[in-house]
Amino acid sequence: MKIAFFSAKPYDKDFFNRHNTPYGFELQFWETHLGPHIVNAIDEGTEVVCVFVNDRLTAEVIGTMAAKQVKVIALRCAGFNNVDLEAAKKHGIRVCRVPAYSPEAVAEHAVAMLLTLNRKTHKAYNRVREQNFSLNGLLGFNLHGRTIGVIGTGKIGRAFCKIVLGFGCKVLAFDPFEDESLKASGVQYLPLEELLPQSDVISLHCPLTPENKYLINRETLAAMKPGVTIINTSRGALINTDEVITALKSAHVAYLGIDVYEQEEKLFFKDLSGSIIEDDKIQRLMSFPNVLVTGHQAFFTEDALAQIATVTLNSIHELIEGLAPQDPEVILV
Repeated sequence: MKIAFFSAKPYDKDFFNRHNTPYGFELQFWETHLGPHIVNAIDEGTEVVCVFVNDRLTAEVIGTMAAKQVKVIALRCAGFNNVDLEAAKKHGIRVCRVPAYSPEAVAEHAVAMLLTLNRKTHKAYNRVREQNFSLNGLLGFNLHGRTIGVIGTGKIGRAFCKIVLGFGCKVLAFDPFEDESLKASGVQYLPLEELLPQSDVISLHCPLTPENKYLINRETLAAMKPGVTIINTSRGALINTDEVITALKSAHVAYLGIDVYEQEEKLFFKDLSGSIIEDDKIQRLMSFPNVLVTGHQAFFTEDALAQIATVTLNSIHELIEGLAPQDPEVILV
C-alpha cells in the first residue's frame, strides 16, 4: 500500500521510515505542500495521503483525491482546520490525526519562550559572546507569584498548567470543558472576560475554529492588563497580527512570543536566509526587541516525532484494515 507524504522534511523521512518496519508500507515523500497546484501529481494507486499543518485540503483538492481512489487522509498533527471535513465525508474518505503527540513538548516550549522573553537569555547569550557582561537592559521579573491565564486546557494546556504551577504561579483557565484534576491542583476556571484583566501572562492552547479566529483582537487586548505577556504555540490565526502590533507599539503588550503565525505557510519550514521576505507583518514583528518568533518548532522533539510516526502509521493500518481504532480521538471522519 502506498502513502504519499506532503510537506515532508528530512526528519519526517527518517522517523517514518524508522517506524514503518512493522507495516511495510510504500512511502513516497514530497517536499512541497499539498494544494491545487500539486494534487494531480498523486500517483494512481495511492491509498493514503499524509499531510501537515500548512497543507491545504480544500473541497477541490479532496475531490481530485477521491477521483484517484484515495481512501485515507492522515494528518500528522492535532489541528485539522486546514481540511474540509465535509468534503472528505461526502467522498467517503476517512480522516485521522494525532490528537496528542507529547503534549509536554509544546508546553515546555511555551514556558521556554516565556522565560526567554522575561529573562532575556537570548540577548545575554549574544552579549557575552562579544565579551559584554553588562546587565543593563536585561531586567526581568519573577514568575513566582504572577497570574498566568491559560486559554484551552486540553492535553497541552494541562501540561502547561502543571509546569507553571510548579513555578508558584496563580493559574487561571478558560475552557468550555473544565478539567477536574486541574481544579483539584489549584487552577481556577473563569469566563474569558474575567480571566483577561487578571492575567500577567496569557498562553494560548486552544484549537483554531471559525468561532475563535482572531480571539486576540482589539477588544480582548484592551481588556488585558497593561504590560501583559502573550504566548501562542497553538495556531497563528488566533491572533490578529495588525492589532497586536498596535498593542506592542503602545506598550500595552510588553512581550509577545509566537511559534505560529497566520501566514506561516509562506515562511515556516523553509530556509529563506538568502531571500527577501515580502511579508511586512512578520518583518514588523521581528523588528520589536520584545517579540520572540520561532518557526513552529514547539512540537520538535525526538519523543514527539517518534509518537507522531507511530500513531499515524497505526491509525492508517487500522483504517485500511477496517479495524476498530484503539483511540477514537484519532478519527475525524
